[in-house]
Amino acid sequence: MPYRPRIPSPNRRTVLKGSLAVSAGLALPAGLATAAPALALSGRPSADWGVQAGDITASSGLVWARSDRPARMVVETSATESFRRARRWHGPLLGPGTDFTGTTQLRGLPAGEQIHYRVTLADPEDPRRTGKPVYGTFRTAPASRHQDVRFLWSGDIAGQGWGINPDIGGFRVYDEMRRLNPDFFLSSGDNIYADGVILPSVTLPDGRVWRNITTEEKSKVAETLAEYRGNFRYNLLDENVRRFNAQVPSIVQWDDHEVRNNWYPGQILDDARYTEKNIDVLAARSLRAFSEYFPVSTLRPGSREGRVHRVVRHGPLLDVFVLDMRTYRNANSPGRQADDTVGILGAEQLEWLKRELARSRAVWKVIAADMPLGLVVTDGPANFEAVAQGDPGAPLGRELQIAELLRFIKHRKITGTLWLTADVHYTAAQHYEPSRAAFKDFAPFWEFVSGPLAAGGFPANKLDATFGPDQVFVHAPAQANASPMETPPNFGEIEIDGASGELTVRLRAQGGSVLFTKVLRPGLVGQ
Repeated sequence: MPYRPRIPSPNRRTVLKGSLAVSAGLALPAGLATAAPALALSGRPSADWGVQAGDITASSGLVWARSDRPARMVVETSATESFRRARRWHGPLLGPGTDFTGTTQLRGLPAGEQIHYRVTLADPEDPRRTGKPVYGTFRTAPASRHQDVRFLWSGDIAGQGWGINPDIGGFRVYDEMRRLNPDFFLSSGDNIYADGVILPSVTLPDGRVWRNITTEEKSKVAETLAEYRGNFRYNLLDENVRRFNAQVPSIVQWDDHEVRNNWYPGQILDDARYTEKNIDVLAARSLRAFSEYFPVSTLRPGSREGRVHRVVRHGPLLDVFVLDMRTYRNANSPGRQADDTVGILGAEQLEWLKRELARSRAVWKVIAADMPLGLVVTDGPANFEAVAQGDPGAPLGRELQIAELLRFIKHRKITGTLWLTADVHYTAAQHYEPSRAAFKDFAPFWEFVSGPLAAGGFPANKLDATFGPDQVFVHAPAQANASPMETPPNFGEIEIDGASGELTVRLRAQGGSVLFTKVLRPGLVGQ
């Protein structure tokens, strides 16, 4: 999504390094102030940044924590909150090489059960000196298809200058999502805005003042590893986020703002805000910080993959295919080339996706895309950022790769696919139908868009007719960069009924309202 700020560049003297920065006259509510991570070292290791679980399957998962000093991570799991007959997992040594973060892999877990866990940090010189345990929980994926599955998705967090506002209770949408108690949360990218500053205050069009908690790392565009780490750490200042992370495991992917708006490999920046102009250097630093701050199975220390794209199998009803539409793409262009083997996925990732879709035996195959297929997303006056390029005719440019994938899905008779995405900062439902399309060799499918979760809202994008989309529902603000005060955050919900296999999509807005609902039946084409 193009970054279109309404606010000027900050003065770095108005922020405090690596901590809650209080600008003149900003007083934090007691709840946020007392819940914020401790800044001074105590006598024992502390995990005040909370815990997270990620990439949960029927028998495994990852647990994350961050220490305030070198410490050994120890995880205990149990079927009960009393932690009777607890199982112990010895995790990594947390130190400066990973910004004192670490993940512990859990294996051999029982399927379809609630797992309670606690993380204890121990002094590496004296294991008897331990910090206060931090508690979390998650449900493992079911082994039987008769057990329901429910998850949420959204993206776009702390963007366009809209950060943690203590006046409205911070990122309250996370508390609303937590109370829905889903099996997991799919974060569809733009988890941070490394290219967007967070100022102490922003004046809204109606004269109200939006106030932000801010830090030194959020006072400029991120370039160094420390600055990228500080961007990922920023969201964890919010108590709602930490409570959510302790109860709801995540599947996390990334998009452009984890590095810089609309970036692509090999790009050399023409941007006065940056001293480091090589985007590949910046992307490598961001990916390292991303791997440190999220429990991602393919990026954990010791993993041979070292990549974001992966399949997370959530029992017989659901496989989630997490795409990386950023790392392997070609340069943004007018998108009119008649031959394009690189596209938006890269040749290797495309083959991986086709192979894994063909192998899947899940009833539903969610393709988690960090960018939409049929919405025209521009990059400047002549280039395009996503797949569609505004030409309603036969596939060209990156559309060729998507056409190849859709043709493969049809000819291999792969059923139950649907696409979930965020990126464009509004919510929508699109149905793709070959009878309406210029390219017709595919089976009908749905694409659902949600977001932003905590960023500026934007008007709806135009549709490209190449794959025959029909925008069945759209909910978007009329003006660009509408604040979360003006346009409530959006997120989506997927519920799969274990008895019938029916999948229900709900597009939601903060405040409890359901904006749109669609029920899909398994195995059917053209619904």
